[in-house]
Amino acid sequence: MDQKKVLIVDDEIHIVHVVAIKLRNNGYEVISANNGAEAYELACSMMPDIIVTDYQMPIMTGIELVEKLRENVLTKDMPVIMLTARSFAISKEKQEQLQIADCLSKPFSPRELLVNIEDILYHNEVVAEAK
Repeated sequence: MDQKKVLIVDDEIHIVHVVAIKLRNNGYEVISANNGAEAYELACSMMPDIIVTDYQMPIMTGIELVEKLRENVLTKDMPVIMLTARSFAISKEKQEQLQIADCLSKPFSPRELLVNIEDILYHNEVVAEAK
């Protein structure tokens, strides 16, 4: 089985660190960025299987990152999980419009995130194989 690549984007370095450890311990390759602009460059060059991004970040927000990803033919179908502080809820309409696979409120458990990532990656593989 190929090692899946996960891009983690958050300006809170401890969150990136904790999530990266959990994912690496479960066989994932982890790439990280601390803002949306850096994440976009990495997404285009590294082509991760899934992106986990914070909503509220300097330079480029998680929403702006997803909007930019959706405009690029290379990255438009990358699944994205959005991490949000409770005060920054994303409407269902916005989630659907930007094809955000899932939203998790902070604080979240790394285990819960891992389960979500596996659901999305595995579900997408099953769907792709069925086509």
